[in-house]
Amino acid sequence: MAAAAGAFMIPKPAEAARVAQIVARERRRGYAPKVYTPHEWATVSLLVDLIIPKDTVSGAATEAAVPEFMDTMLDLEPGMRTAHRGGLAWLDDESHRRHQHDFVDLADAERREILDAIAYPTRARPEMARAVAWFSSFRAFTATGFFTSEIGVTDLGYQGNTVVPEWTGCPAENYSRLGVSKPS
Repeated sequence: MAAAAGAFMIPKPAEAARVAQIVARERRRGYAPKVYTPHEWATVSLLVDLIIPKDTVSGAATEAAVPEFMDTMLDLEPGMRTAHRGGLAWLDDESHRRHQHDFVDLADAERREILDAIAYPTRARPEMARAVAWFSSFRAFTATGFFTSEIGVTDLGYQGNTVVPEWTGCPAENYSRLGVSKPS
């Protein structure tokens, strides 16, 4: 199982946009998971909201239909399933090893303890390398699903193909927000 918990391929932007459209349509019809078991669905739904929680700007990952996005991608790309689901299984194994319960049944502090061990690659112990790779891929998969959804696109402030009559460069306020001065 640990061998299956490595990284998996993230969808290309064009594929992600197509899947986001499929998911939006399916969600309106009342989405039922095609690949995930009920337990995996609960785990994924919890985990994506830990990665992208609701904030003052936008909704949580589940509100953006990220679990539906992931399930649809796994349905369309079966080669992604083994590593993805292997990582979910590892998460439960680690939860049982540390706290004798599935990940979804842990207290928030216990969940964060496990995620902190794999969320920061430069601080992770070497024996956690596969779990770190899996979580990095899962986090990227979550972000892809979120930022190709209507909520994510709105969160970015993306305006689409708009006419820019004159390019005057990056606004000064963006430079100051980054803590750098605008080049002359």
